[in-house]
Amino acid sequence: MFKSIRGTKDIFQPEIFRWQRLESIVHKVMKNYNFTEIRTPIFEETSLFARGIGNETDIVGKEMYTFKDKSDNSLTLKPEMTAAVVRAFIQHNLGEIRSVNKFYYISPMFRQERPQSGRLRQFHQVGAEIFGVKNYTADGELIILAFDLLEQLNVKNLELHLNSVGCQNCRPNFIKKLVEYFEPIKEKLSLESQHRLNKNPLRILDSKDEKDIEIKQNAPSILDNLCDECKSHYEGLKDFLLKNNISFIENPYLVRGLDYYTKTAFEFTSSDLGAQNAICGGGRYDLLVEQLGGKPTPGVGWACGIERILLASEKYEDPLENRLDVYFVIQRQDYKIKAFQILRELRKNNFTCEMDLLDRSLKAQMREANRLNAKFALILGDEEFQKNSVIVKELVSGHQEEILLDNLLDYLREKINFTNGKN
Repeated sequence: MFKSIRGTKDIFQPEIFRWQRLESIVHKVMKNYNFTEIRTPIFEETSLFARGIGNETDIVGKEMYTFKDKSDNSLTLKPEMTAAVVRAFIQHNLGEIRSVNKFYYISPMFRQERPQSGRLRQFHQVGAEIFGVKNYTADGELIILAFDLLEQLNVKNLELHLNSVGCQNCRPNFIKKLVEYFEPIKEKLSLESQHRLNKNPLRILDSKDEKDIEIKQNAPSILDNLCDECKSHYEGLKDFLLKNNISFIENPYLVRGLDYYTKTAFEFTSSDLGAQNAICGGGRYDLLVEQLGGKPTPGVGWACGIERILLASEKYEDPLENRLDVYFVIQRQDYKIKAFQILRELRKNNFTCEMDLLDRSLKAQMREANRLNAKFALILGDEEFQKNSVIVKELVSGHQEEILLDNLLDYLREKINFTNGKN
């Protein structure tokens, strides 16, 4: 028997309803913020990610799914989305069409890391990017967008961690200070951080190893080493967030796992996720478009893990939210055509409906209506068929009424709107 590959999963009911609800909310919130959806291919040239993300990152060094096609081209299943969006932005000259571009996406990603709760080898992200705005208002809008979206998705106990990672002018001097601090004590660092000391010292600050955490407590802070432009940008962003009632924790160790970040770096966490509490992260990447062959264009963006959103929000959601509105029960199979005609009209008016397709008894049909957690059973018996009516039974309370078919639509609209505000 074939089984799904380790680190992947099949998604079907009832879980699929949670995914559909999430996607529906994402589309609505993004439209309100005037972001337009972008979809890119599932694989790209390997060099796009190597140049964009950085050769010394864990993603490029350890986690990418890379393969050769029949033309001997090296291709990679996309491990993240920003580089792919930037490629599309450059290729289609989107910066020439409008000065500010605001994109969002919902997409699968692929990384060959150890599967764990909320982290799979095929995982999914929702993300947002803004191109063309250099000042901190774009950073602020994106952070507020992420906060509003997560709130609507029932993610609770959120904390925003904020930092600046400087720019090409001030970061080299800071990295030099980091190396000078860590070099005399490098034998005390984890093996991974010892390697990073020579290749990417900034990433030591992001280490979760207990030895590294203790050692980096006295390391130089990047916030004390920002140039005037980066400091002004960071202070402006903090003021912008506070004036919009968004609280944050300054975290000078937050550098994120990608090399392309400049200035702003941020991360949302939720204590409902336990130790691995990150749910959304992003930052500014003013050099990336030019680095990948485009015209100099500032950019800023974030990505949230959909599996992690669902994990964090699970206990706050109504398990009956996706209940069936109507289950149609017929006394005789001769009434099936009539029932289908009624159901079609209800479905056209946005009611979720079902009926028996297995020619079961009336009692078995009622059991099925209860098993599916339907709100109402519509019962078409001999008398109702003659009178052009149905019995409408509310399954939770047991209350039932006979309703003429001419009045059924209005009756159900009022009833279901009263119970859950659906229509």
